[in-house]
Amino acid sequence: MTALASAPDGVDVVRALPAGDDGAAPARPPLLVLEPLGRFLDGVGMPAGELAWRRIGDGQANVTYELRRGGDRVVLRRGPRPPFPPSAHDMLREARVVAAVGAAGVPVPVVRAVCDDPAVVGAPFYLMELVEGQVVTDHLPAGFDGRGARADLVHAAVDALADLHAVPLDGDVAGLGRPDGYLDRQVRRFAQLWPLNTRRSVPLVETLAGRLAATRPAPARAAVVHGDYRLGNLMFAAPGRVAAILDWEMATLGDPLADLGYLVATYSAPGAAPTPMDLTPVTAGPGFPTRTDLVDRYAARTGADVGELPWYEALALWKSAIFCEAIYTRWLDGQRPDDAFAPALADGVPALAEAAAHALHRHERGSR
Repeated sequence: MTALASAPDGVDVVRALPAGDDGAAPARPPLLVLEPLGRFLDGVGMPAGELAWRRIGDGQANVTYELRRGGDRVVLRRGPRPPFPPSAHDMLREARVVAAVGAAGVPVPVVRAVCDDPAVVGAPFYLMELVEGQVVTDHLPAGFDGRGARADLVHAAVDALADLHAVPLDGDVAGLGRPDGYLDRQVRRFAQLWPLNTRRSVPLVETLAGRLAATRPAPARAAVVHGDYRLGNLMFAAPGRVAAILDWEMATLGDPLADLGYLVATYSAPGAAPTPMDLTPVTAGPGFPTRTDLVDRYAARTGADVGELPWYEALALWKSAIFCEAIYTRWLDGQRPDDAFAPALADGVPALAEAAAHALHRHERGSR
């Protein structure tokens, strides 16, 4: 665990921004500005004391910090450093989503406060209660490494997804999106993003847009769609119990099989061609359920027809290629100088496109 810090590091965290005409703006905007943040924490009732922080999570876009002060612990979530599209990294909307699904019984952190003033830390943010638990990606924590625990872990993730997709679309939840036309909008919007995100030619990405549009399944039902549902966005209280579902930026109302397709596409399996979206490499080890096991359990829990799931896997991988290309381009522009993930995307984005094409071919020939 990273130790909490209590002194600014001069890059990500600063005491205050330069003031006056003579103050030089930092070359890289900080992620936390302690003095205005401290005043905000005063205003929302966090106990007084020395502020300590540590960065948590492994997200490639939005930024999350644990904050401690006066015996209280909260989590601050904000967008990345600019520039980024105006519609992206909307933390205010994400806070509304978390509050709405939490009120509907979904396991999420409690939202404590929202700040819409970018002058406080450089971007809008929200505070939520800290949830204790384990996030599983590339290794198994103590107590999670038994053979039975491995199956319990994955089954709990699938069951939590099935429960999310059973949330009634009423009250505040009903305002989270427009389910009609969800798949068409996904294909259209990401196809429009590709030329904005890239400076190179990867013809397969453009070809896949047309093939996905031409073979789109007819959605069977509408549900809350998380949009980034994977093991790494779940916090487990125990191998068989999900304590919280995290990272709701992309949530909306739409086709729930999009979440299942994304979970399967990011679930590492032995023998599968590697891509940058192998986000749970631990699950390629012995004792874990297979991708087919995941799908079968979801179908049994929900009654969903999963016969066309490869199309949804293809959609997930194709979208991943496009947003990974945005990360790669920002790295080429010098906006992510310390990023160890981005350089691998030179080959990783074409690999994602190839994986999407393979999944779509399975769909076109009618095999899971």
